[in-house]
Amino acid sequence: MDERILIVDDEKEITDLVALYLEGEGFHVVKCYTGTEAMGYVESGSFDLAILDIMLPGVSGLTICRKIREKQNYPVIMLTAKGEETDKITGLTLGADDYITKPFLPLELVARVKAQLRRYIRYNTGVQREEVLSVSGLMLNIKTHECLLNEKPLSLTPTEFSILRILVQRKGEVVSAEELFHEIWEEEYYTKNNNTITVHIRHLREKMGDSFENPKYIKTVWGCGYKIEG
Repeated sequence: MDERILIVDDEKEITDLVALYLEGEGFHVVKCYTGTEAMGYVESGSFDLAILDIMLPGVSGLTICRKIREKQNYPVIMLTAKGEETDKITGLTLGADDYITKPFLPLELVARVKAQLRRYIRYNTGVQREEVLSVSGLMLNIKTHECLLNEKPLSLTPTEFSILRILVQRKGEVVSAEELFHEIWEEEYYTKNNNTITVHIRHLREKMGDSFENPKYIKTVWGCGYKIEG
């Protein structure tokens, strides 16, 4: 594999262990133990995915995530301590694609990495049913990963783009949060308290200038899911 992965965690044992598992899968791994060191790599290096601990000396993982999203759209997975619900939501809002709570099994993280990379590579090579999707002034180019709303570009993370793509491809249908989660991450929606999709939907609405109370584009069907009408 040629994919380059950035891992940032001040707990050296965790970083080295995760790197060992990923290198065993053929990934090229760059390790950082401080946020300051990681910022240097983010600004000068090219990566396919980043794994960021939230609590770091020097510069936080949230700041690094924000920096990545200024110019890059590769997937970002946040590492959070148990109970840091606010930090999880903040990370997703800043553009993270997924998060995993410590302690975790290395193989679980490897599975999340592979799922994110499969989706990211698939979108950037344009292997899709349709290359361009459009509805109600919204246009998504699957091959170039570009999104326009009323001819104005929207800067979306891979996960936000995925959610929008699914809803547009299934316009007029109600798609549950569980279906969205399963199609994007290719794993089961394990907990009823999982609010990952909800946060991404909220962030999409903010970027689209859409109203939560009376949305024009992404509509909530209470108890069922979300839909975009054709």
